[in-house]
Amino acid sequence: MRQRQIGAAFSASELCLGTMYFGTTVDEATSFAILDRFAEAGGTFIDTANCYQFWTGHGTGEESESLLGRWLRHRGDRDRFVIATKVGSRPEPTGAPWPDSAEGLSAEVIRAQAQASLRRLGTDRIDVYYAHIDDQGTPQEEALEAFSDLVTAGAVRVPGCSNHTTDRLVSARQAAKAHGWPAYQCVQQRHTYLTPAPDADFGVQVVADHELFEYGRGEADLTLLAYSPLLSGSYVRADRPVPPEYQHSGTADRLGALNEVADSLSATPNQIVLAWLLGSDPPALPVLGVSSTAQLDECLRAVNLHIDEPRRHRLDTAGQAFHRPA
Repeated sequence: MRQRQIGAAFSASELCLGTMYFGTTVDEATSFAILDRFAEAGGTFIDTANCYQFWTGHGTGEESESLLGRWLRHRGDRDRFVIATKVGSRPEPTGAPWPDSAEGLSAEVIRAQAQASLRRLGTDRIDVYYAHIDDQGTPQEEALEAFSDLVTAGAVRVPGCSNHTTDRLVSARQAAKAHGWPAYQCVQQRHTYLTPAPDADFGVQVVADHELFEYGRGEADLTLLAYSPLLSGSYVRADRPVPPEYQHSGTADRLGALNEVADSLSATPNQIVLAWLLGSDPPALPVLGVSSTAQLDECLRAVNLHIDEPRRHRLDTAGQAFHRPA
């Protein structure tokens, strides 16, 4: 698997394995098998959070990090992997109505939760530490200084953000650079081939927009990542309809183009979506959410797909009235 530059600091595999479901809806044995297969394929970038999955059954939000920590101890080669986790979205207290109960991004929360994540992961550093959702009730400078302190202490390598609008990302990076603090070097947003309806409401989740890609093209130290790239199987499973947020008059044209290109390359629609993301300008590294090694194997084959310019043009211009340039 090819390596891609992450921010200005280090490289990691171009596919990132998301572990949201591990330890809750995906059992430990299956989770370990998926992680092992990803590592065997050259995968090094692994994503979790301090809140996965607090909303599932009796979940506390600690399950994913704790399972990943056990796997890392089992593997015994921590230095090979780039581990990303997140802070800011965990309900406080556990079980309180969310998102009003989200812990936020105060300096106190960031520092305390970093130590808790390090303990669960069984490691001395977090490679990418994301501000998980925006907290407009806390000054950006407070959060940025807390992230800076963690970088200085060696507990974090680079900070990142997720679910921040482009203008908030830009203002945060400008503030960090003005103070001499490390700026957010990764931004992880909801992004896939289908485009949202104009009135789509994703709650606290923020969709990658044209402004983000325009900004990212001029920022060599910023890496874009795309979560929910495969829409929970909607591209390939008849029992998983396209979410209503993506249903509009341009959707049929987009799906038609996707299936046409997939057939021409003897690939699955999922594989074309992943290859399309990796070939965007700038690239959007997919964060994979899989629950079996078979699903992972399908995704892994996308890294060897090349979408030539005519096919990419076909994909990009389908349903153009609703197309978000990328």
